[in-house]
Amino acid sequence: MRLALATRSDLPSWEVDDRHLQAALAARGVSFAQPVWDDPGVDWAAFDAVLIRTTWDYQEKLPAFLRWAERTAAVVARFDNPATVVRWNTHKRYLRDLQRHGVPIVPTSWLERGSQVDLGARLAGLGAAEGFLKPCIGSTARETLRFAADRQGLAAAQAHLDRLLPHEDLMLQPFLRAVTERGEWSAVFVAGRITHCVRKIPVPGDYRVQDDFGARDEPYVPTVAERSAAVHAVAAAQRQLGLDDLLYARADFLWTDADEPVLTELELVEPSLFFRHGPQAAVALADAWLARIGG
Repeated sequence: MRLALATRSDLPSWEVDDRHLQAALAARGVSFAQPVWDDPGVDWAAFDAVLIRTTWDYQEKLPAFLRWAERTAAVVARFDNPATVVRWNTHKRYLRDLQRHGVPIVPTSWLERGSQVDLGARLAGLGAAEGFLKPCIGSTARETLRFAADRQGLAAAQAHLDRLLPHEDLMLQPFLRAVTERGEWSAVFVAGRITHCVRKIPVPGDYRVQDDFGARDEPYVPTVAERSAAVHAVAAAQRQLGLDDLLYARADFLWTDADEPVLTELELVEPSLFFRHGPQAAVALADAWLARIGG
């Protein structure tokens, strides 16, 4: 078999998590390549299966990425997660679908590209003293903004909105202050089962939980209610997509002021799976992938 772990051209040197997956594949005598998803010289039809891994620049060229996913899925025997999942999961409107399945999300006002928005009225409708803006397509806290519901804060947020909304959809949410102290926790799934969980903690005073901004991460043991929320979120996505199970998933949660978990993102395209905190999950992913492609 010829297998591919799709990546990007300028993968950061600090990305080490997937080395556990590569080691698991090598230990099973499986050879693989790591082609760049948008390299025009790659013959994707030469591969038997493609696993999306570190394609972390897709947000900047989403139409091309979606075309690549659909074309590649059509010429290989196995493409994970499927191209239909990629199209659904790369715009955060998928959270509305999950909410209809009973998944708790952060209260959200959806701001459509090109629309005119009275930000103060929208924030008041959410009953929030502090707001949070983020793009519907994005990662690594790109163009996110925390702001107070006072004159100065609303003016800064309106300027931010006026700059971005002509070009892309945005989300307005209450800012959940627990993130600054407790961070965000994530449940990693392989073949529909939780393998491990992590908590990402920002530097003091910040809300960004990515290590790009100095945040740290550690293993996390969820409560029964938290674990149930994560399982429900993934099961809801599978129902929405008509799939028996997803090869991999990562469910990200914040805590409300009432200490309840709310889903912020369900990552089904190219999430970091934090194998450094759960190397057994890399083994599980290798085995599950090979089983699906008959290896």
